[in-house]
Amino acid sequence: MLDEITEAVLAREEVARYIESSRGADGARERIEGYLEELRTTQRYPIYRALRHPLYPILRKIERVAEHIDRAAAATHAGRVVYASNHKSHTDYLVELLVLDENGVRPPIIAAGINLFGGPLGLLHRHVTGAIPIRRNTKDPAYLITLKAYVAELLHKHDLFFYPEGGRSYSGEIKSPKTGLIHAALQAEHPGLLIVPTAVAYDLVLEDHVLARQRVKRTQRPFSRELGEMVRHAVGYRSRAFVTFGTPIAADVDPSSRRDVLDFAHTVMQAVGLLFKVLPTAVVASAMRPSITRRELTSRADAIIDTLRAKGANLGVASGAEAVEFGLAPLAGRGVIVVEHSRVRVRERNVLRYYARTLDHLLASPSRRTH
Repeated sequence: MLDEITEAVLAREEVARYIESSRGADGARERIEGYLEELRTTQRYPIYRALRHPLYPILRKIERVAEHIDRAAAATHAGRVVYASNHKSHTDYLVELLVLDENGVRPPIIAAGINLFGGPLGLLHRHVTGAIPIRRNTKDPAYLITLKAYVAELLHKHDLFFYPEGGRSYSGEIKSPKTGLIHAALQAEHPGLLIVPTAVAYDLVLEDHVLARQRVKRTQRPFSRELGEMVRHAVGYRSRAFVTFGTPIAADVDPSSRRDVLDFAHTVMQAVGLLFKVLPTAVVASAMRPSITRRELTSRADAIIDTLRAKGANLGVASGAEAVEFGLAPLAGRGVIVVEHSRVRVRERNVLRYYARTLDHLLASPSRRTH
């Protein structure tokens, strides 16, 4: 017997039309049912909340700071919600969902890369956290139509949290959005559906050295290998994580218009970019030269902050002096820069550029012409 959501997906007009047009030549129905089995997820939230205890060794290194959580709470009271966030780190899944939970906001289902679903972690995602495994960059029409239909049906019962950029940003900058899951959410045609732009920013990203070394994601590596690298770089790691929620955006978009959907996705990501917390480490990284005095660094940081303020950025630092005071030590402790009395030198250029690029959406790409 088919479960309720499988029946609902198979009954959707676009799915039935695809199966009919295939006329069974490529086993379209069987493939769709197979993909639905892969996508099936269950959220057991009392168990999920208990996961913070075994994860304490990582979570205690990250101070979670919530901004405008009232916007998320109000949106969930008004109706169905889709959170759209930038993606910095594997810790995003923990930090952002815990911020919602700690403030009593209804828990969403989360969309995560299928590479996170191997071994014990996969069992947790599938049977506890309620995560949906996403095959990124696939062009199989059967999968794409199944995924969108599944998400549309899921939204009738759950909120959704996803990353329009797809995977993490390997370069540091906020990437252009992919429209697949936004399109799926719009296809649900849920009355009163709200998109809540969400931004996460860290003083230091746990995987900064790993991501900066690659800059561009070329192949999908096993998560076990990535986890090992994260554990290695977690030695001495401390950071704040700012999770900022924006004003909900009504999903009044025609899902049949590709142009409207794409424009809407860019509107959401522009809102995310303005919510992104500007922290001292990013300002210092943007202001740095290969070798610079503290005085000159402070002056350059002041100019950057003035520009950001004029752009309406979400500033977490008020002056160049403050940026230098609170930004140098974390970057030096991470081995990214070297502070020698009144002079600062770059040690890990790629990692420094990674942090500088986090502000590229607000500045004239300073990371491409410095250090």
